[in-house]
Amino acid sequence: MITYQSTRGSSKKLSFQDIILSGVADDKGLYLPTSTTVENLSYLTQEDLSYEDFVKTIFIALDENSAKYVEGLSIYPGFEISPTPVLKEIEENKYVMELFHGPTKSFKDYALQPLGAIADKRLSELGEKGLVIVATSGDTGSAAIQAVKNSKNIDIVVLHPHNKVSEYQRRQMTEVIQDNVLNIAIEGSYDDCQNIVKKLLQNNSFNRKVVSLNSINWLRVMGQTAYYVWLTKQFTSPINIAIPSGNFGNAYSAWFGRNNGLPINEIFCTSNVNDVLTRFISSGNLEPRETIPSVAPSMDIQIPSSLERLIYDLEGEAESFYDQLQSQKIANLTEESTAELQNVFSSLSFDDEMILKEIELFYKNYGWIIDPHTATALSSSASFSSNLPVVGVATASPEKFSNVISKIIDEFTIENKKNKEKYLVLKANSLLVENTIQEHL
Repeated sequence: MITYQSTRGSSKKLSFQDIILSGVADDKGLYLPTSTTVENLSYLTQEDLSYEDFVKTIFIALDENSAKYVEGLSIYPGFEISPTPVLKEIEENKYVMELFHGPTKSFKDYALQPLGAIADKRLSELGEKGLVIVATSGDTGSAAIQAVKNSKNIDIVVLHPHNKVSEYQRRQMTEVIQDNVLNIAIEGSYDDCQNIVKKLLQNNSFNRKVVSLNSINWLRVMGQTAYYVWLTKQFTSPINIAIPSGNFGNAYSAWFGRNNGLPINEIFCTSNVNDVLTRFISSGNLEPRETIPSVAPSMDIQIPSSLERLIYDLEGEAESFYDQLQSQKIANLTEESTAELQNVFSSLSFDDEMILKEIELFYKNYGWIIDPHTATALSSSASFSSNLPVVGVATASPEKFSNVISKIIDEFTIENKKNKEKYLVLKANSLLVENTIQEHL
């Protein structure tokens, strides 16, 4: 049986049914599988399967014990149209994979819809009511809410940085007014929100099953790996991929797929003015700095939580790396690991002015309007050492950032309906947040 172990060395092993509801390990690490059911994901075939059924076969290929949960389950209930990703050719050998046609117009729907459905089924099986606590830099929160808002088994709390997400992003969360949904704006950065969530998940003083729907949860990686399996099936050759990167969950899923047989050659990760990933990939040193608000808020992150799984894959363990980060505020990969990292990954960072220019230039060249995050991945600055087809990942609809795009493209106007909002504003204090949750849910 496939088991899941912590990146920081805990001897505790979890099964698939345990991993569904899991968050941070007891040693503060993240869970990874010890193996997969199918050795090479590239052997999977879609044949006449719908995208949803194909994704179910991918879950089972990664862990056959998932069959009990995905078979007979609607894993994309929030999609009004088919969840099949949209692949478009921009020009010869350059493509874009659109992942924003779900209920919240973000790629997060592709992992959170299945995770929400599977978590709900598991809680029903246990006869328990779960509590989801999520930190978001913009898109995860609304996607998590949409994934569980109709569940009778799950209450959800979403923390977002106050005044540091777009109005559209905020309203997607705060206009969902239901008894099982609590939105909290934290006076601080996304990293402050994430730190609070990690503390609450570790301490769990709620006397309830606490569930993580953040990229901390392994099923998020399974859901995102699925569209990379699908993507590679659309080409007869290996491909290069360009991904806007914030918490690194999307990029890690591409890496994980590559390590399990997918013909992905190089991965280009982009960041905004918060260039922690670009600096890490170019040097092997992780050195968080102060978070700066930008026009691409989902990348306003200094400690990408999903990076820990990559550290583990490169180094064989992650505990010493994160101990060093904790004590010295900087951590270093070995020379060997840095070389392995740079063999696959490259990166560039874009400040606000550069991002706006990329949006304008892409519209001028192709007549397409793209959001600020996608603009970095589709930039002509992306460079690869091989001449393989390049696929840029479009992670969000431009509708979500009309306040930014309308300033540079006159023709772009979106009239967003404004409904009543409900949310609390709290200081970045985990005890205060904990007491507030106890009071409201």
